[in-house]
Amino acid sequence: MAQHHSNIDTPRQVFLVGLTASNTNLTYELEELANLTTANNLEPVETFTQKLERPNPATYFGKGKVEELAEAVKTYDVDMIVANDELSPSQIRNLEKATNATVLDRTGLILDIFAQRAQTKEAKLQVQLARLQYQLPRLRTSMSVSLDQQTGSGGSGFTSRGSGETKLEESRRRITAQMVHIRQDLSDLKKGDTTRSARRQENDLPNVALVGYTNAGKSTLMNRLLERFGVGSDTADSKQVFEKDMLFATLNTTVRQLTLPDKKQFLLSDTVGFVSKLPHNLVAAFQSTLQEAANADLLLHVVDVSDEHHKDMMATTEKTLSEVGITDIPMITIYNKADRTELTYPELSGENAITISALDSDSQTALIDLIKKHIFNDVEIVTLHIPFDQGAVQAKLAANHTFLSESYDETGSLLTVELSKLERELFTTYIV
Repeated sequence: MAQHHSNIDTPRQVFLVGLTASNTNLTYELEELANLTTANNLEPVETFTQKLERPNPATYFGKGKVEELAEAVKTYDVDMIVANDELSPSQIRNLEKATNATVLDRTGLILDIFAQRAQTKEAKLQVQLARLQYQLPRLRTSMSVSLDQQTGSGGSGFTSRGSGETKLEESRRRITAQMVHIRQDLSDLKKGDTTRSARRQENDLPNVALVGYTNAGKSTLMNRLLERFGVGSDTADSKQVFEKDMLFATLNTTVRQLTLPDKKQFLLSDTVGFVSKLPHNLVAAFQSTLQEAANADLLLHVVDVSDEHHKDMMATTEKTLSEVGITDIPMITIYNKADRTELTYPELSGENAITISALDSDSQTALIDLIKKHIFNDVEIVTLHIPFDQGAVQAKLAANHTFLSESYDETGSLLTVELSKLERELFTTYIV
């Protein structure tokens, strides 16, 4: 089977194929599949669907539809078919034989996109691991040479003892060995991430994580908040999150510190976006990438409310969060991109939902106010008496808080300030 790397200059023309059953929203899924193919520099030219309760175990489609597809391949001179589902190795093999075209399933397509987008060492390793897990059961003789090259056969220590099954076994052993090495490298990287996360927690700053469907506007929202509330160099271009109107524009989890006008501070993290039918291998591989969300005090579920399928997207996000064990964390639903709809914004809907446009400053302010109600809900106004000879204590308070009032008596300063429960315990000896 041919490799799926796309030509950078001219999009490769492809057919999209999918099955509709009584419980699937095929129109939505095929629209998403078209967006995924475009993101991978492929151009969908025709769509073929068939109503089946379950895929044909041998060829995915029924016999008649396979014949129709084979005819269309000849007529359109298209040499690639992209399926809406994950196909078994035998389904791919049989479809390719019947149509004389390369078959790429939804999982392979998403893995290809992730491989192109990965920037950090951790992301690259996670994608590589997921791709190897996907490829292992799909190895066959015709793939051996290209996979040998792809999995780094040089210096592997394996000696070829002929062709056929022996060659396949050699490729399997090589890939399995590489997966072991990648898992070890990821484990080492995770230790460093745990150390950094612990260091942030020592600062006792609340952690707020953006989650949601890919292309919902998470990175745009983060950048706009950084422009207004970023700390020092965090507002520089190098600290901005990459944003683009495309699926999976960024795979990196980034964490930035925000300081509000009243000096309250919190950490904001941007996580990888979700998509329906996200490959299980990839969900597992990216569990550590979503660690910031798992450790969050508050989740911000960003939804593109201008998309007619936004309710399906919300369900996908909630399902994926559940799959990676992120549950029982307070969440605000942010209905974003309201400027593309007839909805008014910013507009609150109770304590846990808000309609906004990330580009609108009033929306940003309203969102920040709502976030503050959630993460600073244990804050109380207290009055402290700081003796004159303990100026360092007052300086520490002044660095992180805005005094609501400040006066003096003969022995020290009387300061009225908002403190969290932890801070009240810390400064308990000074509370009047």
